[in-house]
Amino acid sequence: MNSPIRTDATPDVDAAIRSRRSVRAFLARPVDAALIHEVLDAARWAASGSNTQPWKVAVLQGRSLAEVVRQTTAADQATTADPALAAHYRNEYDYYPQTWTEPYIGRRRQTGWGLYGLLGIQKGEGERMQAQHNRNFRFFDAPVGLVFTVDRVMGRGSLLDYGMFLQNIMLAARARGLHTCPQAAWNRFGDILRPVIGAGPDDMIVCGMALGYADGEDPVNGFQPPRIEVADFAKWLD
Repeated sequence: MNSPIRTDATPDVDAAIRSRRSVRAFLARPVDAALIHEVLDAARWAASGSNTQPWKVAVLQGRSLAEVVRQTTAADQATTADPALAAHYRNEYDYYPQTWTEPYIGRRRQTGWGLYGLLGIQKGEGERMQAQHNRNFRFFDAPVGLVFTVDRVMGRGSLLDYGMFLQNIMLAARARGLHTCPQAAWNRFGDILRPVIGAGPDDMIVCGMALGYADGEDPVNGFQPPRIEVADFAKWLD
């Protein structure tokens, strides 16, 4: 068998992949606009079907970020107080299954309770759980919030393209000492987001993403859910 081919960049690429995690506490330290541009400039080389490049990104900082946070935080708190209001904020698409089955429900529970356990949140502490969930809509206090949209006319395959683009952003960010947190939670607040980011009704919200420098002192950033082994998902065929 031939020896695996490696390049000088292999350790750096692997390190970026393995150190990428969903960071849920950021420093107030600003991110230079030129650095954000570098990340997006690297990410744009993602593959896409027929080179459609379906991604559109709104970069929120300062006033635009504060306005999005203000409106969505208020909406999330209002729907918690009055669940009937949830009908006004519908998901743009089905991110999660309608019916959960194993092994996926088990992994989801392991992640949820692992995070809550690290924060000292026990079962039944609904208010504390909701407070943690609400931090999504502050982009976990990151100085940069990214909102991703796609034209509704595009097919489901464009979401596959989008996944490759998003991963490129996260890895390019890690290569520059930044961290991220991709967030599907923004999916249901399209009616709030679109006017602020200058998007139209034909722009579907794909997700949001927090971007910035991780707060190394916050215990929440010590959480890293386990990954299944290669043998658990790969089938080798002769």
